[in-house]
Amino acid sequence: MSNEAEKSDAIFELIKIVSKLNDFSEILRIITTKITIMFDTDVTTIKMINPKTEDTCRTIFNKERKNQNVKYEVIQSSLIGLVIKYKEPIIITELINDDRFTDNVFSSDDIKSAICVPILYTGVTKGYLLVLRKKNKKSFNKSDLNFLENLMLVVSPHICNIQKIQEFFNLPLTQNSILNKYNNIGLLGKSKKFIELLQSIEAASKCDARVVVEGETGTGKELVVKAIHKFSSRAALPFIAVDCGAIPENLVESELFGHIKGSFTGANRDRTGLIIEADKGTLFLDEICNLSFEMQSKLLRVLQESEVRPIGSSKVIKVDVRFIAATSKPLINLVEKGEFREDLYFRLMVYPIKVPTLIERKGDIPIIANYFLRKISKQQDKKAEFFHSDLMEYFKNKNWSGNIRQLENYIERIVTIIPKHIETIDLSILNFEIKNEVEKFKEAHKKKNKIRLIEEVEKLEKEIIEQTLEENDWNQSQSARLLEIPEQTLRYKMKKFGLNKFMRN
Repeated sequence: MSNEAEKSDAIFELIKIVSKLNDFSEILRIITTKITIMFDTDVTTIKMINPKTEDTCRTIFNKERKNQNVKYEVIQSSLIGLVIKYKEPIIITELINDDRFTDNVFSSDDIKSAICVPILYTGVTKGYLLVLRKKNKKSFNKSDLNFLENLMLVVSPHICNIQKIQEFFNLPLTQNSILNKYNNIGLLGKSKKFIELLQSIEAASKCDARVVVEGETGTGKELVVKAIHKFSSRAALPFIAVDCGAIPENLVESELFGHIKGSFTGANRDRTGLIIEADKGTLFLDEICNLSFEMQSKLLRVLQESEVRPIGSSKVIKVDVRFIAATSKPLINLVEKGEFREDLYFRLMVYPIKVPTLIERKGDIPIIANYFLRKISKQQDKKAEFFHSDLMEYFKNKNWSGNIRQLENYIERIVTIIPKHIETIDLSILNFEIKNEVEKFKEAHKKKNKIRLIEEVEKLEKEIIEQTLEENDWNQSQSARLLEIPEQTLRYKMKKFGLNKFMRN
């Protein structure tokens, strides 16, 4: 709808309609549908702030021309972050070229242009309207932004129903919704442990608390941290990652806090520290357990005072940074050994997240293995898409001490040695080393299953004999006749299973 007079008429028409409606969901549907038509949007979303806590935001209505693509959640969270930062509505004419987004994070997405307008009621922001257009359409312009601002001013009294909005926050995401949301950014699985992890990520992304992510090497801790940032209100702002174990100890303070020229030998210029670079965004401290006691003390001060002083400077710089730490060693164990400051531990451990090992979520192994197979096959220009059931069974039961990273490397090794045209990978096309490894596993697995079967049969046999004896007041002759076995055999079985009238459970 290009004519401004037509748009104005449409706004008045919309107000007349919603003023006659009592159903909150229908009001939302009408408003988003009208906006979709008036402004030719591909996605129209209304997100509202939790009226009770005022610190989280949730989609209460979404209108899209096709099925919802959850990757748009990242774009929308980023736009809201910009509105919060600049305290004004945001228009993005060319998303891919906008330097307000760090590292051009949306370069592969199909959205071209976007607008985010705060929903104001009694002068207070209660939520946000977000509209997106794909690359096959014209970009939004300033006129579109102005009309959407005016539109939300006149409809806000109809959608700022605190009681109705609160109902949306009382309803958790469905299991399928949360799985789809995170699968789209590379967090794959569906096991109980994995869903519990996603629920923790979901909760952490909706608040600004400090987080400590603990888990063994290769479990995907960095991916968890990135997900928390991506779906937080700081998504459009800096995400700075630092490996505390990879920086020489004498350079850690300069890396984190920065320095001024001449403050020490080799300081030829001023350097901005990573904490200051992360201002308004997130600082990820990977393997924080490797920080020295001295650096732990200095970090503690930053957390307490929200300020940084570069080396050699007398000037203190205030910072607003969300700290997320990760460690492969449980910090409480290090505290007990005197290797990590207890006061820093309690400052950091506001929202702990434990990432399960691969063996703890072995039901997810087929999903992860197939994902890596297709990804690596594509990279190597091969056609492999499936694993034979024998191989998959081996993957599910192998002890992956290196977790997901080890599984990925193992699959890359397999894909590298197979012929280009193979679609299903089975033992016949693998080299002797891998084939022998899998065959040994199969034999051991068969023996284990056989032993397990024998144990189950004996357990059932014991229950039947014990029940028969009980029912016959432990008369062995009568019980043997009913069981159709010799009395001598019954006595042997009773001794074997420890069955005794005077010593039974």
